[in-house]
Amino acid sequence: MRPAVFLDRDGVINRAFVRNGTPYPPDSLAALEILPGVPEALNVLRSRGYLLVVVTNQPDVARGTLSRGVVDGIHARLQGEFHFDAILTCFHDDTDDCDCRKPQPGLLLRAAHDFGIDLGSSFMVGDRWRDVEAGRRAGCRTFFIDCSYDERLPSSFDFRAGSLMEASEIILAQLDLR
Repeated sequence: MRPAVFLDRDGVINRAFVRNGTPYPPDSLAALEILPGVPEALNVLRSRGYLLVVVTNQPDVARGTLSRGVVDGIHARLQGEFHFDAILTCFHDDTDDCDCRKPQPGLLLRAAHDFGIDLGSSFMVGDRWRDVEAGRRAGCRTFFIDCSYDERLPSSFDFRAGSLMEASEIILAQLDLR
């Protein structure tokens, strides 16, 4: 069993576009902007033995406001640059009542099964309450990347950070304490 760092996409790896206090994904490949420190954070986490798994809700596909082709193109570019162990996506909306849409833990549980991940030694890093809750329900330690959105905050989390780089430093400090 191996540990993993589960990563939300928009707001953690790439810039989310905030409108009226709510974050939205990039609407094209050209709009994809990697956040500062992300390449370094991913490299150091990988070098310390963590699997890197992106788990992302992309409900705009179900809503018809973003094409599956755009999402697939963004994921292909991210995979080409960062070589994630997996990029798992829920394309459903809340009304679909699926087990893969965060805050449900389905994507994390599927990755744990497929890759032999020890969820208790793993972390979920996200910028919204849904991400943190999915990690908690899966049995991971959780990070809340506080982007100051005008929306519901997580009810609880293990760590708060301002970026993936800061979260990676805290993760490595936890590893060094063992």
